[in-house]
Amino acid sequence: MIPEIEKASAAEIKAFQEEKLKETLQYLDENSPFYKRFFKENNIQISEIKTLEDIQRIPVTTKDHLQQFNNDFICVPKAEIIDYVTTSGTLGDPVTFALTDADLERLAYNEAISFACCGVGKEDTLQLMTTMDRRFMAGLAYFLGARKLGSGIIRVGSGIPELQWDSILKFKPTYLITVPSFLLKLIEYAQQHEIDLQNTGIKAAICIGEPIREQDFSLNILAKKIKKDWDIELFSTYASTEMSTAFNECEMHNGGHHHPELIIAEILDDNNLPVSEGEVGELTITTLGVQAMPLLRFKTGDMVQSYNEPCECGRKTMRLGPVVGRKKQMIKYKGTTLYPPAMYNILNDFSGIESYVIEIFHNELGTDEILIKIASENTSEELLLEIKDHFRAKLRVAPKVEFATSEEVEALRFPPLSRKPVDLIDRRL
Repeated sequence: MIPEIEKASAAEIKAFQEEKLKETLQYLDENSPFYKRFFKENNIQISEIKTLEDIQRIPVTTKDHLQQFNNDFICVPKAEIIDYVTTSGTLGDPVTFALTDADLERLAYNEAISFACCGVGKEDTLQLMTTMDRRFMAGLAYFLGARKLGSGIIRVGSGIPELQWDSILKFKPTYLITVPSFLLKLIEYAQQHEIDLQNTGIKAAICIGEPIREQDFSLNILAKKIKKDWDIELFSTYASTEMSTAFNECEMHNGGHHHPELIIAEILDDNNLPVSEGEVGELTITTLGVQAMPLLRFKTGDMVQSYNEPCECGRKTMRLGPVVGRKKQMIKYKGTTLYPPAMYNILNDFSGIESYVIEIFHNELGTDEILIKIASENTSEELLLEIKDHFRAKLRVAPKVEFATSEEVEALRFPPLSRKPVDLIDRRL
């Protein structure tokens, strides 16, 4: 199930997107209180924006705009809104998004072709290990996508290894949709209860919320830990509420595929200009075909690299590499630039660490400080020294590391309103 536009040439994809862009600009100018005002304030004549290059004349939209003018982004009467969701609020206050019936259909289409990208077909059954409540878009998207694809789905929700295994053994799903670190808990439970991991019928896990690949697309430490005991295929995904679109890996595992019928993607530098080929920049998106809350040149905050050569799977679309980090979560520590994923990778290398949380704050001089709280049965000075040495070897600097109880760490990782674990607490914001 590869949409024809994703097999088209780069020139055909560009021409297709330029037509969709004109439609989007016209729609925003007629229906969006925010963008009507935005075009007027910035002297934007939408009739002059005809190519993907012309879009650079339009200033970017930021998360600050969304937080400050949230309701002004809504383009439809309240009676047409079917569903309300909120962002996770990783980089600030959560933002509300409204969806119409057509938006939900678009969401289903996106997830169906994204699942198909990972090899899911009508004969497969997916076990959903994430919440569908708490105004969480992703859980609903997975359900709608599987339904559109004709696949079966088992809605177990997050956590509870015993219930997950009960469902796996009873209903025989072929794919899991899960946060990858939770697979380690499933492995531990299986080993304790003599469940044969090699004969479960699970073909693959579609991994959400945490990275499983290095920048060269090789498996990172977390993924290698999973594969060591449970040799299932792991698929990386990247998505966000704001873009209502996903970038999923295909079977080649060399980046998440762009769906040009759903989104225009730019990779921008600090001056909001396209980066050179092969450089890392901030992913900036324009949604296509969204009714309730379309976004134009919206800066996601995620630092990524794009790859443009055709993929062996048959798609000729741009691919996104693993997220290097969140721009606002960049840390300047003792003269070294760090992003949290690099620290997660180091901590995941230690089997003696049960759980951890990283706190970033400013010291009395106003510079960045890092404190890592770890829970472990081994509370020796030797382990702390080994962790710090590992940081120095990999990142050239060693943050402060201290022991905490499992209860203390878990309380920080799962605040009351959170829908997913919080591994980084940025107290600088």
